[in-house]
Amino acid sequence: MDRGAVGHPFPVAQSAPATDPPAWRSDPRAPSARGLTKPHLAGWVANRRLVEPAGLGAADSHAVSDPSIPDTAPQPRAVPVPDPAPQPAAVPVPAPEAAPVPSAARGLVTGASYSITVRLTADGDPASIGRIATAVGTSGGAVTAIDVVDSRPDGLVVDVTCSAADGTHAQEIVGFLGTVEGVTVGKVSDRTFLLHLGGKLAVASRVPLKTRDDMSMAYTPGVARVCLALAENPDDVARLTIKGNSVAVVTDGSAVLGLGNLGPGPALPVMEGKAALFKRFADIDAWPICLDTQDTDEIVRTVEIIAPVFGGINLEDIAAPRCFEIERRLRASLSIPVFHDDQHGTAIVVLAALTNALRVVGKELGSVKIVVAGAGAAGTAIVTLLLAAGVTDVLVWDRTGILCRDDDRLSPAMLELAQRTNPASQRGELADALVGSDVFIGVSAGNVLPATALEVMAPGAVVFPLANPTPDIDPVAARPYASVIASGRSDLPNQINNVLAFPGVFRGLLDARATEISSRMLLSAAHALAAVVTDDQLNASYIVPSVFDSAVHKAVAGAVAEAARATAAVVAGPR
Repeated sequence: MDRGAVGHPFPVAQSAPATDPPAWRSDPRAPSARGLTKPHLAGWVANRRLVEPAGLGAADSHAVSDPSIPDTAPQPRAVPVPDPAPQPAAVPVPAPEAAPVPSAARGLVTGASYSITVRLTADGDPASIGRIATAVGTSGGAVTAIDVVDSRPDGLVVDVTCSAADGTHAQEIVGFLGTVEGVTVGKVSDRTFLLHLGGKLAVASRVPLKTRDDMSMAYTPGVARVCLALAENPDDVARLTIKGNSVAVVTDGSAVLGLGNLGPGPALPVMEGKAALFKRFADIDAWPICLDTQDTDEIVRTVEIIAPVFGGINLEDIAAPRCFEIERRLRASLSIPVFHDDQHGTAIVVLAALTNALRVVGKELGSVKIVVAGAGAAGTAIVTLLLAAGVTDVLVWDRTGILCRDDDRLSPAMLELAQRTNPASQRGELADALVGSDVFIGVSAGNVLPATALEVMAPGAVVFPLANPTPDIDPVAARPYASVIASGRSDLPNQINNVLAFPGVFRGLLDARATEISSRMLLSAAHALAAVVTDDQLNASYIVPSVFDSAVHKAVAGAVAEAARATAAVVAGPR
């Protein structure tokens, strides 16, 4: 299949050959014709569409374009580009010299989330490639590859892949490329959108279906014998069907990432990604279930009637306080484990990271003062697990201030949390809570405090700003005020990532054929995860292991399975 660029594992949009007249350069709509339009939220979403250039199949090439541009707007002509032989390898590009950042209102680090591939037609000047790389560097971007698509005596067609800090920055990069002498900008492809084309999941058979015998055993008439056997022995369903290795990833779309109530359709890419992670890290077959209802009774009943297919239920991105009731009722009615990852997955990783962070600063879990910002699903679960682990001094802050048991403004869920925390009944705001504290854990909202507010914390402060997508406190700016910092960002050390927990947790639950999940299992998972980081490895920039460390998920799975069997929370019989 023609992928449109040498060495690219993803399709990119084809641009016009170098001999095409660049008529669009004189068009007043030229910036839009090059894809330079306003971005939306965390990427080019609502105000953009994926379009197929003329002459290419949908599976071969797509680009991000702007629906505000009429279809007749002059744009580079899309043509298939044959793969030349032999193909030149990607050109390594040296880092450009430092240049002033065009826009100060952006993230500090570029990343793959905002990675773009730009099709460029360059003239025959050998210095063109250098000028292209310099333009990306001048704009603050990072060149990751320059692939030669076509080479002619009068010039080159190249694909420049580079990473940006955010959507606006990606626009700036393309704008700078448009100013390079002798270079024509073609289509701009957003690599994140390309990765999602057609979804991220597929179904594959585990058994061969090549002969008539295969068919007669996998389906009728042979399958009837298995059906009758299961009717007689229902406990064998987990062994003879997908149930024993399947998890339902259930959402109502009411709290998608940090983006809010987007609904079931927009939640589907997240649930697909979750299912892909289950498979990659624990070899579990997970199924995205996005429900078109936010009624608690309907959600509970729907999960109950589909539960016979699954060995476990993973609740995801359901807003508080509804998520608490849904989980409680499902745990009471189902004989399989129910796990709300936004709560318990986060809590497991936070406890593991905090355990190791305190090892770094020489403090004990039972003697530190901890401030938690955010009393939603994640905050409540974190506090619950910290208390179970032996923490005695916790203050929880939310929009109403520090949660206090005699505050009659609190909702029932917050009041229950207040009754288990703040033993001195302290009142005030987040800044007041931080005075003399040892640990800050943020799961509230972006930039709720400036980094300078941390200077009132005790020496050896541990700071975990985990709000997503924007941390509660800028983790980079917090460095002068904390000894150990962790965040949810993948571009900084110590990422608190739920994928460190949930694949191994469910692997252990399924292997043990667990019927429920308990605090003991969650604590076991956290302790096992923390122990993966050895004394020789431990330092302020390495308190949690990499998600790609194969020891992580095996350790967590083994600890959870052992805890499940120890508490007899398993189905009796062969496994």
